[in-house]
Amino acid sequence: MGFIRGAKVLVAASLLAMGLTACSKQEQSADANLSSIDRIKKNDVVRIGVFTDKPPFGYLDEKGNNQGFDVEIAKHVAKDLLGDEKKVQFVPTEAANRVEYLKSNKVDIIFANFTITPERKEVVDYAKPYLKVALGIVSPKDHQITDLTQLKDKILLVNKGTTADNFFTKNHPEIKLQKYEQNTETFDALKDGRGAALAHDNLLVLAWAKENPNFKVGIPTLGQHDFIAPAVKKGDTALLDWLNKDMDKLTKEGVMQQAYEKTLKPVYGTDISEKELLVE
Repeated sequence: MGFIRGAKVLVAASLLAMGLTACSKQEQSADANLSSIDRIKKNDVVRIGVFTDKPPFGYLDEKGNNQGFDVEIAKHVAKDLLGDEKKVQFVPTEAANRVEYLKSNKVDIIFANFTITPERKEVVDYAKPYLKVALGIVSPKDHQITDLTQLKDKILLVNKGTTADNFFTKNHPEIKLQKYEQNTETFDALKDGRGAALAHDNLLVLAWAKENPNFKVGIPTLGQHDFIAPAVKKGDTALLDWLNKDMDKLTKEGVMQQAYEKTLKPVYGTDISEKELLVE
């Protein structure tokens, strides 16, 4: 009798497990049919990839809170999408994994100082841009790099997967690159003398040099002027269309200007005007 009761319990447990598995598959199937916006609203959270080591655009303050220009805009996007700026999950990202995070659905949107390039446009969908940017080169004041010819046979520090990495790899193979994953690693390498100079977005190197007076941006503008924009997964037209409309709304309502006043103006002062930074 004990054996029969045990068998019945096993059968019941198996049927329950099968039922739960079926329900789970049905839920997954239902979620797969939802648009990205509907899924975000169902989960009541939007996952936005941001930098945590790139002030003044995306960084962690002394309390571990996300701060910066990109973060300010992302909070407003969350508020417009879900009615509350606190319904955002900030996902720490690095330059080299921004595309992969979108492809693998680890994030819904990237707001990580993401410069638009033809190569990236093939693998992600960019929304309307909000910042203008070019490349810049920072180096020690006592060994300042003011011309690219000075970098021949020397080491230039860059971040993997950045515009700087792509630009020098394609256009200046004579310059030896040393690549790092994180901004902190790259700038620490410059401080330690592991490279003659560092190339990155000019907005970043100008801000960093202000905090590190032993270094100077000897080449403030290099290459063409590009644009920074948020991005979504390739083919996600629903979220892209919504985001484009919201970016227009935020610009018209003065949110971009407010974010500039709060996060960028205190850093750049009069060195760079808002007209040189903001996309109207």
